[in-house]
Amino acid sequence: MKKHFLVACYLFFLFTLYFTPYRNVSLTGLALYTVFIGCSKKDVGSSSTVTHNSSLITHNSSPSYGDAYIEASIGDASYLNPILATDSASGDINGLVYNGLVKYDKNIKLIGDLAESWEVKKGGLEIVFHLRRNVCWHDGYPFTSEDVKFTYEKLIDPKVKTPYSADYLLVKKLETPDPYTVKITYKEPFAPALESWGMGIIPKHIFIQGDFNSHPANRSPIGTGPYQFKEWKTDEKIILEANPDYFEDRLPGRKDRIYPYINRYVYRIIPDQAVQFLELRRESIDSMGLTADQYKAYSEFFLKYNKFRYPAFAYTYFGFNLRNSLFKEKKVRQAMAYAINKKEIIDGVLLGLGKPASGPFPPSSWAYNPKVKDYEYNPEKAKQLLAECGWIDSDGDGWLEFRHEGRGTRQPSRFEFTLMTNQGNKARALSAEIIQMHLKKIGIKVNIRIVEWSAFIHQFIEKRNFDAVILGWSLSRDPDQFSIWHSSQKELGKYNFVSYENPKVDKLLEEGRKTFDLEKRKKIYWQIHEILNEEQPYCFLYYPDALPVVHKRFIGPEVAPLGLGWNFVKWYVPKSQQKYTQ
Repeated sequence: MKKHFLVACYLFFLFTLYFTPYRNVSLTGLALYTVFIGCSKKDVGSSSTVTHNSSLITHNSSPSYGDAYIEASIGDASYLNPILATDSASGDINGLVYNGLVKYDKNIKLIGDLAESWEVKKGGLEIVFHLRRNVCWHDGYPFTSEDVKFTYEKLIDPKVKTPYSADYLLVKKLETPDPYTVKITYKEPFAPALESWGMGIIPKHIFIQGDFNSHPANRSPIGTGPYQFKEWKTDEKIILEANPDYFEDRLPGRKDRIYPYINRYVYRIIPDQAVQFLELRRESIDSMGLTADQYKAYSEFFLKYNKFRYPAFAYTYFGFNLRNSLFKEKKVRQAMAYAINKKEIIDGVLLGLGKPASGPFPPSSWAYNPKVKDYEYNPEKAKQLLAECGWIDSDGDGWLEFRHEGRGTRQPSRFEFTLMTNQGNKARALSAEIIQMHLKKIGIKVNIRIVEWSAFIHQFIEKRNFDAVILGWSLSRDPDQFSIWHSSQKELGKYNFVSYENPKVDKLLEEGRKTFDLEKRKKIYWQIHEILNEEQPYCFLYYPDALPVVHKRFIGPEVAPLGLGWNFVKWYVPKSQQKYTQ
């Protein structure tokens, strides 16, 4: 249920990392950036929704303070700092601790967060934000424009390990004429400019001293959000407590607590969805992202829970390390796309709760190109393309070997590679097995390796230490995917970890960011969709449905165009049903 960006579980585990303080998805529903998703349960969704067992979603009682909300995640957080975080687990927590200047409302319209108003001037080249005056950091220091300026300076600092710098390097200057005004001037038009300031703002007085990348506050954050940090036991749990001074809907002079109603937020690390489901049945967790088979389990399992289903604004993919000589030729990647039966994955793994993916934009996005045709399942076509690239079964053992005669680059003697994905994600593990089976039929040997989430991201993805992966992206509502596909984003720590490079796509991405006219932008992103579908730097697998489940004692969960969790600070439990007193 939350927000800045990349993706790794079933794609519902993060109403964000979706961002919250960035362009992803998270509990507060501020989906502004893109993130790796591992496995939480909150994803930005669509207005097309289905709910089950939801008779208690509305209630006549008055809101009550108290109780705790216990959520399961397959992976632990990495950095409780929105500038450094790249995974969904970190994004879930950051989205509750920090705020951006803007956020999305339930209908996916940008509204003020730390900014109460703004003006866009000079054709989008200038934005003036007017900040709220009644906001304090969790340690009592006042929030001011100096914090915004400091955040910007860290985002563009080459020594800071952030993947988000590209959006802020377009800023010509950022001025703070007074403590509650921020004036931003851009070097050139930047269509996602306003949305980019959904990035979580960090406290200058905390980070001004010490090394930013290894600062202690990256594990014990101080923000302005509805929840404040209490405790982090690595690989076990993160505990947040309600911020009694949270600013939302607070009139000047009012001192009593308004939101949030729920006293504590507990983020439990349970690295397996099957174990999470057992915990759910014992009512020891309040929420998780269901797998398809869990969602379709006996209704008796959910007597005390409400199930939800809606299209996640995300996709899952089979991505290639394009620095590996096996995957350099486009025809080879196309061959693998022809060899994979996506319908078998949709029907057998997702049980119909998702759709085949043809590119990097979900069907509910205006950037989605409906004219792009997905690759049909055609193993013979796959074999033909591989033979054209020199891959044949020369000795009849069932595996493809490379013919070296007359070719400049020497390939491995057998077409064999390792396909990695993250632990705890049943859908991805099963998809890997199906891909392994299908590619075996055309003579490609695939070895599967399942890795714990944090190690998967930090030891393999970030270091480009992989052959191929199954991962996912939880996306920003703005279709700008510069950070994922532009060739300038290939360096370590950035999001183009497959090392894709295409000068035409680079130019289109640059034009898409500069263009404000919606129809012109649509044509640009339709071209990007078409090119990426043809070149297959990823084999785009599926657009999943989000399948979160929430305990019935919570009043307030509502699926909106933004998804579930956009109004989390207003959820409550009637006094008579509260379970936890501490």
